[in-house]
Amino acid sequence: MNARITKAFAFDAAHHLPHVPAGHKCGRPHGHSYRVILGLEGPLHPELGWVQDYGEVKVAFAPLYERFDHHDLNQIPGLENPTAEFLAIYIYNELKPALPLLVDVTVCESPTAEAVYRP
Repeated sequence: MNARITKAFAFDAAHHLPHVPAGHKCGRPHGHSYRVILGLEGPLHPELGWVQDYGEVKVAFAPLYERFDHHDLNQIPGLENPTAEFLAIYIYNELKPALPLLVDVTVCESPTAEAVYRP
């Protein structure tokens, strides 16, 4: 039997979008209180009854939290244009080796705006 779990994380970071038209508000440095939701899918462990231990997911995300929280995302190699979409792809690519059951990453940059990466 397969199931899906999600684990959410939050961090605060600054960024700007270097390729928007001149005068666009996102071209100026600003910050967000980001929320990241990791989606994992797979078979339930026959004895434990879970897809993956949430603690293992937290451990896998910890280095990214340290890299992102209260930093300028533009300064991170690979995130020179840190849109929510590119941030979701970056997180997926960084975590997939440690979390093989990872199927999607959602990045919320505000309560009303989010991007989902599902390869």
